Amino acid sequence: MEILLGAIDTLWRWDVLVALLIGSVGGVIIGAIPGVGAAVAIAILLPATFALEPIVGLTLLLGIYGSSMYGGSIPAVLINTPGTAVNALTTYDGYPMTQRGEGRRALSLAYSASFFGGIFSVVCLILLAPVLAMIAPHFGSREIFLAALLGIVLVVLAHRGQVFAAGMLVCLGIFLNTVGLDPTTYTKRYTFEQTWLASGFDLIVVVLGLFALSQAFLLLLSPDESPKTKPLSGGLFQGLKELWLYKRVASAAASFGVLMGMIPGVGEFTAQFMSYTYAQKSSKTPEQFGKGAPEGLVASEAANNAVPGAAMIPLLALGIPGEALTAMMLSVFYVHNVVPGPQLFQGQMDFIVALYIALLLLNIMVMIFLLFSTNLILKVIQIPTRFLGVVILTLSFVGVYSLRNSMTDCAIAAGFGVFGLILKRLNLPVVPIILGMVLGGIMEVKLRSSMARVKEPLDFIDRPIAAIIFGLIVLVIALHVRSVIKEYRAAKTAHTDNGDKA
Repeated sequence: MEILLGAIDTLWRWDVLVALLIGSVGGVIIGAIPGVGAAVAIAILLPATFALEPIVGLTLLLGIYGSSMYGGSIPAVLINTPGTAVNALTTYDGYPMTQRGEGRRALSLAYSASFFGGIFSVVCLILLAPVLAMIAPHFGSREIFLAALLGIVLVVLAHRGQVFAAGMLVCLGIFLNTVGLDPTTYTKRYTFEQTWLASGFDLIVVVLGLFALSQAFLLLLSPDESPKTKPLSGGLFQGLKELWLYKRVASAAASFGVLMGMIPGVGEFTAQFMSYTYAQKSSKTPEQFGKGAPEGLVASEAANNAVPGAAMIPLLALGIPGEALTAMMLSVFYVHNVVPGPQLFQGQMDFIVALYIALLLLNIMVMIFLLFSTNLILKVIQIPTRFLGVVILTLSFVGVYSLRNSMTDCAIAAGFGVFGLILKRLNLPVVPIILGMVLGGIMEVKLRSSMARVKEPLDFIDRPIAAIIFGLIVLVIALHVRSVIKEYRAAKTAHTDNGDKA
């Protein structure tokens, strides 16, 4: 009870509540604009949050992170254009419902499923808090190093068909983190006598370049578009009642979202496809999926909105981000000398609970806002894409320059922006670079601190938790190799059969 009262006291301040409101409403609007997305918005806002208190900055970013997918469902349902990448599956059944004249029903269901998924994940997070508080003290340097390594392995293997590219980009991220002064000996590494490399590559500069500037370049180089939408008539409350008819699908989808969100590198896409597949296979009318099945819409939205709350579990418990957005949030912790991990659960449990309550509040605030303001958001969707590109470009450079008042940082960000644009044009992932930088830094520090107590290689896994995590790493790699071999054999068999028929 004392912890809960302390958490409420932490949140019950005008600046925290205003940050949560701005983040929640702003996240919905940003998510509704095709071509922007939460990653771009958070990247632009990161420099500003460093001047705020940790709880204020994090509630602002949490608001955007947790609410952007609500907004992303609006253009996905109404104009067949997902506002954020993770709303792509929503178009499968949401837009066909709109074509049947059921746009209001589809949006109402999407909002309700998103709300259920968000609340479900926060409840799971709260229930898991005591367990995390008990387990966290048993994680030492070796365990956190192995957990970070497991995160990298999962991130790489999650990119099916692009494993080699993702692995190379993770390695690039790890390398970028080593440039500059060695954190222990303060010797220069990979600076090649260049003074501008002495301070290394700042994570925020790289994030702004790869996400915000690359997206701005992409919007400016693409044909100018201004999506057209029609205003909705009637209320949007019916979905709250109708969701009860699909409670089994919603519960299963939210559960998939929580499980996938807890695993670093997996995230919304895997949760969505698993829940969608489950909903289709267990449906009495599977042939309707992709043609406007309400169950498919519920499965997609409940799964992707359950992920943000669950993604906070590895971030808070171990200091290990599962994807780019939580990696950006981790930088806010570090700037204010708040280190996520076992010590945070032991010494600042009221801070942790305050973040849980903030997640709960943001879902309620977003739902209320959407039920009464959807037609206003529809006007925002119609902003021309090139105008958006100019705004993002300007805000990004302002944010980069404000970090250290350095034109060098602006040049570095522009370079990474061009690199990010090339990766997007080649359909290669950008996220592994950021996770490589973050997790690589964690691994280096923890490896060095643990080596003083390691005499032989097997000493590294001589404790139960370390042995379990190492076993998981081996198991994950073995399962991936097995699936690759099976796919190769299946492809070889199919090729042979086609040759025989010819």
